[in-house]
Amino acid sequence: MSIIGTGRKKMPVRVSKDRLKELLNNLIIAQNGIDCKVTEVEKVDGEASANNRKGKLIFFYEWDIKLKWEGRLAGASELVKGEVHIPNLSEENDVSEVDMTVTIKGSGEEAQRVKSFMHNFGKDEIRKQLKEYIRSLKEEFSKGLILPKKGETSVKPDSVSTITSGFNKKINMEPVISTEKKQIGCKLDTKTIELTETFQCRAEEFYNAMTRIEMVTAFTQGHVKMDPEKGGKFALFGGNVTGEFKELVPGKKIVQYWRYKQWPEQHFSEVTFTIDEKDDHTLVTLKQELVPAAEVEQTEENWKRYYFNSIKRAFGFGAFL
Repeated sequence: MSIIGTGRKKMPVRVSKDRLKELLNNLIIAQNGIDCKVTEVEKVDGEASANNRKGKLIFFYEWDIKLKWEGRLAGASELVKGEVHIPNLSEENDVSEVDMTVTIKGSGEEAQRVKSFMHNFGKDEIRKQLKEYIRSLKEEFSKGLILPKKGETSVKPDSVSTITSGFNKKINMEPVISTEKKQIGCKLDTKTIELTETFQCRAEEFYNAMTRIEMVTAFTQGHVKMDPEKGGKFALFGGNVTGEFKELVPGKKIVQYWRYKQWPEQHFSEVTFTIDEKDDHTLVTLKQELVPAAEVEQTEENWKRYYFNSIKRAFGFGAFL
């Protein structure tokens, strides 16, 4: 195999924009009675290029993408509209780690269910299209830059590589794979859990106990994977609990997408910790939405036993009965 030329080749922005729009616009995302569709690729900003380094093609790309989408539950009259923001599609992040923020216009129960579907299932479908863009990007750059050996007719995209240009601090978490086909979306009966607990500590101390790796390790008594920032992933209790930080307000609030390993595949609940410091204690209110109905009782017990009581025991944040 021979390399034609050296240096950096930049792909015309229009070519990449057109390819991304072709892959994402009108993308249908449907399963189990929920139908969604990407209606517009609102923004595609960035560039893509390739370098020849010692006979090897190295790819660089960076894109900021905004999508508009709409969807509805089967038989529902309400049409839910929202956006997906992808701020960092680049060679520094594996596609599975690319940040995606899903938002909606509206706050009703139907809207929240459709949003949960887009967050859990829709993002995976969008990632498939992004992977296809990267594959086609490599193939396009290879034309004219790499010549096949004698007797070969083409160069496979896999023969070139992508490297990172910096340290990637995102956590690589093993996916939870279910051997049983589970239902997700509107066919799953869900409930909301609400709990309150008193801690003898400052609000900041409870917040730290939930977000500092060394403190989470102490009360869970096991290995912890955690990236405590918006969009950061976490895995606790040997991978039985996994999720993502949706919002962090130091000393005030923590919002997480949270799932237990045994739940239906791809289904996440949304957990909000509201932290309220009083004169002589801190009151923590937990609200967990979209909990599978069959798991409510056990989930409540687990919060009390493995989180609240364990935190009190580990850090002396109050006696418990």
